[in-house]
Order: sequence, then C-alpha cells, then structure tokens
Amino acid sequence: MILQMNNIQKQFDGLEVLKDISFGVDSGEVVSIIGPSGSGKSTLLRCATFLETIDGGEIQYMGEKAVHTDESGRTVYVNQKELRRFRSYYGLVFQQFNLFPHYSILRNLIDAPMVTQHRSREEATETAMDLLTKMGIADKADAYPFQLSGGQQQRVAIARALAMKPEILFFDEPTSALDPELTGEVLKVIRQLAEENMTMVVVTHEMAFAKAVSNRVLFMAGGVVVEQGTPEQVFDNPQEERTKQFLRVFER
Repeated sequence: MILQMNNIQKQFDGLEVLKDISFGVDSGEVVSIIGPSGSGKSTLLRCATFLETIDGGEIQYMGEKAVHTDESGRTVYVNQKELRRFRSYYGLVFQQFNLFPHYSILRNLIDAPMVTQHRSREEATETAMDLLTKMGIADKADAYPFQLSGGQQQRVAIARALAMKPEILFFDEPTSALDPELTGEVLKVIRQLAEENMTMVVVTHEMAFAKAVSNRVLFMAGGVVVEQGTPEQVFDNPQEERTKQFLRVFER
C-alpha cells in the first residue's frame, strides 16, 4: 500500500470539510475522485500532500505513519526532516501549472532533482529530456512558460513531477484551466501513464476519462465518501441516490 488515509478530519473556521474519510491506494492503481464543487476533493489531496494539516486521523506512506492522532486527540506530524522524506514519495500536479516563470522549461525540470535529491546536472538533464520527449515537447526545453500553450505548460508540470521519480502522482483537476482541445492533450498523457502502471490519484470533472482510466472511483459529497467502487459499479450501477443525482447532471 503506497498511501493509506484513515479517519481524516479537517475543519476550516468550525466548518467540517472532511468528515472521517478513509481510503488507500495500492501500487499501480489509478483512483479518481469525483464529486460536486465544494465536496472536499481538493482539500483531501492537500491533506494527503501536507499542504493542509489534518485535525484528526492518520496518514501513511509506504506503510509508515507521517501523521497520527494521539490518545489526547492531538494530531502529531513527524519532524521536518522526516516530512521531507515522505514528500519524496509523491508528485503533485496543480490546476494552474505552478511553473517558475523566470526559469526555462529545462531548468523547471532539473532544479529540484539537483537541489533536493543531489543528482548531477548531467543525470537530471538526461532524465528531463527523456520526459520532455515523452510529453512531445522536447523542442521547448529552452523556452519559457509564457511561450507555451496551457496544454504544453501542464505537460511540463507533469514532467516536472515525474522528474522526481515519485511513487505516486496526485492530480488536482489538471484540466480545469484548459479549453476542451488542450484538455485532450493532457488527458492523453495521464492515460499513457496509467497504461505504464503509474500509481495516481486524480481529482477530476472529466467523467468519461475517470470511467476509462480508473481502477477505482470515489464519489465525494458534503465532505464524505458517499460511494466508491470500480468505474462500472459507480458509473453504471450506482447504489446511492446522491451519486445518481450527480451523474444525471453529467449525462445531460
């Protein structure tokens, strides 16, 4: 089990955003998280990647606890050094690409492996160029983010995450900032990664994509996992009325 989240709770200003959520992700598995806006999907990802602190529960990577709730009900995180090690297990691709605008595309890819993983410039560059070739944008290595389309920037962001050689990739609505034509480019890359057995958790509004690529689908609403199962179970034979209601909107 690469990731295990148990009984996760998160509040903002007294409002419960995540209510006792538990799920795990096995090696090679693609888990899609779907649901209406405001259901807690992105917050769950931010908790999994330590961008938000949880108010209760437990997070494990590779069978080791990164955070747990002690007997007094206090959440306890590992120290900063250990947290850096846990962060090395995952990559995160955001909605808005989050590339460094003043760095070339190549430097966006090689900087973190060199600084945090102490890889040589030669090794980091070789890995980066292999990834840019895989993404179909090797000719953009010397360009800057503003010179690329949104779809190209998102492919760079995926390559940058992969350059760190993570165990698991998280995607937070990776196509929501893109027009339909560019969305297809990015979904094609993620589909290719799925075929290569890359472990992924994808928060998405792309229902056809989630159905085609996922091993498992979680439907969230109101801060809870309402229903989960295989794509066939969730999309073709949902059991919960809230799931049926949500999917009817997408069928129109």
